[in-house]
Amino acid sequence: MDIAHLPRRSFLRGAAGLAVAGAAGLVLPNAARAATATAPRIYSCAEWGARPPADALTTLDHPANRILIHHIASANSTDFSLAHAFQVARDDQHDHIDNNGWSDTGQHFTVSRGGYRLEGRHGSLDALRGRTTMIQGAHCPGQNTNAIGIENEGLYTSVEPPETQFASLVVFCAYICRQYGIPVEEIKGHRDFYNTECPGDRLYAKLPQLRSEVAKALTSM
Repeated sequence: MDIAHLPRRSFLRGAAGLAVAGAAGLVLPNAARAATATAPRIYSCAEWGARPPADALTTLDHPANRILIHHIASANSTDFSLAHAFQVARDDQHDHIDNNGWSDTGQHFTVSRGGYRLEGRHGSLDALRGRTTMIQGAHCPGQNTNAIGIENEGLYTSVEPPETQFASLVVFCAYICRQYGIPVEEIKGHRDFYNTECPGDRLYAKLPQLRSEVAKALTSM
């Protein structure tokens, strides 16, 4: 597991701050670590063992202007390990390429139930770091050329995501918003733009809280 450090002054402000710090590995020992207040630890495609894309991917010459929150609708695993997170990423890519016929993983990024953040579609991490481009996704019709898709491991129709996962998502969304200049109001759910239950009633109901906590986190960056 990566041992990186997040300055305590950045996110340890109130209950919301403690939750975010948990995903950074400051108060929850098994949570994902964040490298700095503004650059959380994100595992690349190479690190989790991604296959090469089946076809060439498209790099768009503009930044993203929205974040779309999804759930994988997978089992709510109690394995919060990094190894499990890597396997989730590999399984997702396999499903998207071999069963859906897509070029690569559809979403740009994934957050595991253990709070680990992983690159999904090849090139998404470099584009995010560069701030001026994005990789065309395959996570929501009509939104693939402008919205960053984040899949959250699990099924959230009747249960909420684990605190560690949600806290990690806050950190991640704050970083993406800062990098691309995305207003917190543009953190939306998949169902806002497509006829789907995704990201599940319970996670969708938490989006106002997500936007609020991201806004707080941004003030400390």
